[in-house]
Amino acid sequence: MKRSILFILFLALMAKSWAQPIPSPNPIKPDWVEVAQRLIDLDFSAAERDSMCDGLFEQLQSYQQLRRIPLPNSVFPALLFNPIPQGFNWPEEKRLLQVNAHRRPERPDNLEDLAYCSLGELAALLKSQKVTSEELTFMFLQRLKKVDPMLHCVITLTESRALNKARQADAAIKAGRYKGLLHGIPYGIKDLLSTKGYNTTWGSMPYKDQYIDEDATVVRKLDEAGAVLVAKLSMGALAWGDVWFGGKTRTPWDTSRGSSGSSAGSAAAVAAGLVPFAIGTETWGSIVSPATACGVTGLRPTYGRVSRTGAMALSWSMDKIGVLCRCAEDAAIVLDAIYGPDGSDPTVYDVPFHYQADLEINKLKIGYLKSDFSSDYAFRTTDSLSLEMLRSMGVRLVPFELPDVPVHAISFILESEAAAAFDALTRSNHDSLMVRQIKNAWPNVFRHARFIPAVEYINANRLRYLLVQQMEEKMQQVDLYAAPSRYGVNLLLTNLTGHPSITIPNGFRNGLPTSITLVGKLFDEGTIIAVAQQLQQASGFHLKQPELTATQ
Repeated sequence: MKRSILFILFLALMAKSWAQPIPSPNPIKPDWVEVAQRLIDLDFSAAERDSMCDGLFEQLQSYQQLRRIPLPNSVFPALLFNPIPQGFNWPEEKRLLQVNAHRRPERPDNLEDLAYCSLGELAALLKSQKVTSEELTFMFLQRLKKVDPMLHCVITLTESRALNKARQADAAIKAGRYKGLLHGIPYGIKDLLSTKGYNTTWGSMPYKDQYIDEDATVVRKLDEAGAVLVAKLSMGALAWGDVWFGGKTRTPWDTSRGSSGSSAGSAAAVAAGLVPFAIGTETWGSIVSPATACGVTGLRPTYGRVSRTGAMALSWSMDKIGVLCRCAEDAAIVLDAIYGPDGSDPTVYDVPFHYQADLEINKLKIGYLKSDFSSDYAFRTTDSLSLEMLRSMGVRLVPFELPDVPVHAISFILESEAAAAFDALTRSNHDSLMVRQIKNAWPNVFRHARFIPAVEYINANRLRYLLVQQMEEKMQQVDLYAAPSRYGVNLLLTNLTGHPSITIPNGFRNGLPTSITLVGKLFDEGTIIAVAQQLQQASGFHLKQPELTATQ
């Protein structure tokens, strides 16, 4: 008890010392304020500017004191985004995952023939012991080694960990302790998730030797499901684009082109048959965009659905962990393993996840963004065919429009949070080590984001609150809606509100994949996955495979 009291007194004294202003002459002059006010479109009189100088100097001293306290990237801000609108009806009933019955493929002479199998097909082989996890893991590791020089999608192979976990999975299956559809299945993760025994580079030169001695919650949950981590995959540096310290990640459909980002390696590896599924993240398009460029299925769950413990923070109020995989149902299988609270991430909600493969989608009311789909944009032809296919499946499509809110005007929410997350990088000038140094890249964005006033950030989030309420009213009109994947404001708007989406390939344009996106109600991933799965079964575009021509 005595020691506790002394410790409390020590903290009180430290707090008091931190609170004391640093005595020194005030360097701030009224003419500084006159110039600075133009950056935020304000107009103060000469007397007002003179009166502000002492207060501005006190603020500066506070900033200097705060900067002496280390704030690791993993520390949350006290202000947390709440995506739940007023009057929201929470799903309550927990039901078992209901997937399609999967064929039981025979063991092929060449195990590489399994590279593009679905999770259900691989699970059937593993459960029946026609193929071992060790064999499957070794095959995917060899493919990763062989193909990565073309795609630059791997940062670190976790080979020793993978083979050890695979042997454990085989022993458990042989002993009758089968854990489920992911037991023994190899997979990859975006290299912003910490993993014991391996570096976590965040795709960025300043962090390429970073070691975080813990498994991220998603990695731990997949371990518990029996899945086998084979690779930490590339990401655009600090989650922007497809360029990282090792080069540019390519799409296997045309290796002269980038795979988009920032879950660049996760999408490319799945598309090339190097892993059956991979974990990615999205803040503003980082699952949707590479899923499109690589022709794979990308699930972005509801904000607050999956724990981000152990993941690099870019924007605490917008980051989401999701899945890149072969088909929609595979996304359901993975989400069923990784969702839910872990006791560490304060933003995660304990809400059941429901997926029913045989959902009668013709009984659903599905909206479509009429004004967007009617516009002249790149994927208009393939998107129109997807909408017609839904109609032919008996789906009732109704025109749907998003709330009329200037979402691009509040997109600086992301920039301000990202600048805070990497404040130490900016102030240390280590941002100069990053590969991309153009105006439209993180180093410059972090710098100019330092001039976003706290008042404007808070007011932007007040408008975001209104957007959440308006979006809930709109979503009462439909069960889900279809949207162009990368056209219009839908992508940014739904990342700001936290709604789930699934992006699926729906054709080709100039030899490259196109996609369409379905957006669901909060925590209703199961419905959009079911619709996407049935649309995929009707179209078959998810079964297409790239030829992997080594054009560089």
